[in-house]
Amino acid sequence: MNIYFITTPITASAESPEENKNGKVAIIIDDFGGDTGGVEHFFESDIPITVAIMPFLEESTEQAHKAHELGLEVMIHLPLEPKRGKKSWLGPLPITADLETDEVKKRVEKAIEDVPHARGINNHMGSKIVEDERIIRAILEVVKDHGLYVIDSGTSGKTVIPKIAKELEIPYSVRDSFLDDTHSSRSHVYKQMVYVCNMARNYGEAIAIGHVGVKGLNTYHGITDALPYFKNKNVSIVPVSHLLETKLEEKPGTFWQEKD
Repeated sequence: MNIYFITTPITASAESPEENKNGKVAIIIDDFGGDTGGVEHFFESDIPITVAIMPFLEESTEQAHKAHELGLEVMIHLPLEPKRGKKSWLGPLPITADLETDEVKKRVEKAIEDVPHARGINNHMGSKIVEDERIIRAILEVVKDHGLYVIDSGTSGKTVIPKIAKELEIPYSVRDSFLDDTHSSRSHVYKQMVYVCNMARNYGEAIAIGHVGVKGLNTYHGITDALPYFKNKNVSIVPVSHLLETKLEEKPGTFWQEKD
């Protein structure tokens, strides 16, 4: 289990009754920000996903407001340069290795402005950047200034995000499993949901990441197909912040819904 604790523990009595079960899974859905497959389905559902929004897209700000109004936790899906892949996959104003430290910080600040109500960040791609201590430190210094948490999406085994997050005393964790990929079927997503459910039963908690997009409907349906399994196993789906021990958790049932 990749859950890390760095601040004062939260007592079990702070949890709502429906969350006091045998395990918890946070489901982060990446790539919100545009009009693409699965977006409206997730918004119309009652699944407490954590909505990870890419900044600077045509609907980034609008979807952040909508997710917040629906009571969903919002995070920034920050685009970072990978070792391989097309630059177009990163969208506008990505964090790339050629940027000066001040420019990195400016872009992170702009991303925070573009995605209102965000309580944390995770990385979009970024296998190159997550190994770069200078750039990750610059990103996380801004994250700390804004009182956010960070989730490492797990795109590189050589990531320095955990090391620097611990050093800066930023609440953080690492993705345990991906629910989908560019070829995923509905049944594959269901199987991955079963896997993370069983992980939560065994270890108490798990973090899974899925995506909206071309295969977004398969992801949505695979997740909903697995909800009866979760109920049968007494495993609840919670906002990702509920798996992090942080000062933000003073009101764990509602803090992410409060007005900024």
